[in-house]
Amino acid sequence: MPRTRHLAAATAITAAALLLLPGQAHAAGTLRISKIWYDSPGSDNRTNTSINGEWVQITNSTTSAVNLKGWTLTDTSSHVYTFATFTLKAGKTVTLKTGKGINTATTLFQQRAAYVWNNDKDTATLRRAKKTVHHACAYNSTRYDYKTC
Repeated sequence: MPRTRHLAAATAITAAALLLLPGQAHAAGTLRISKIWYDSPGSDNRTNTSINGEWVQITNSTTSAVNLKGWTLTDTSSHVYTFATFTLKAGKTVTLKTGKGINTATTLFQQRAAYVWNNDKDTATLRRAKKTVHHACAYNSTRYDYKTC
């Protein structure tokens, strides 16, 4: 058997064996910042609609609900949003809008009258109630309006 065919056969057998390993667990889910829409659509005219055009999504891909009470979301300019009583259910996503509005199970509002997220670069940092960093997502682009983390 020529050397290249032998290597190809060995590689295929190794790959097949890896697929059949017993007891391999899938990676556990996470709670993380999943998307930042940092440049609201249209012109930045400081209306509530425009301010709510920027938002951050947090996704819980675990199999358990996570109580976010006391957790914070900050940017590099030290704008701080502190979660009040809020539980993000397993497999769900919450959208945290910058402007004013009425909170629901899927959308929260920071109740701000000004923009938070810079249109060129910034970092969103999610901290636990004990202030330890849980997850962060940075962007450095004027090419897009959002960042998938």
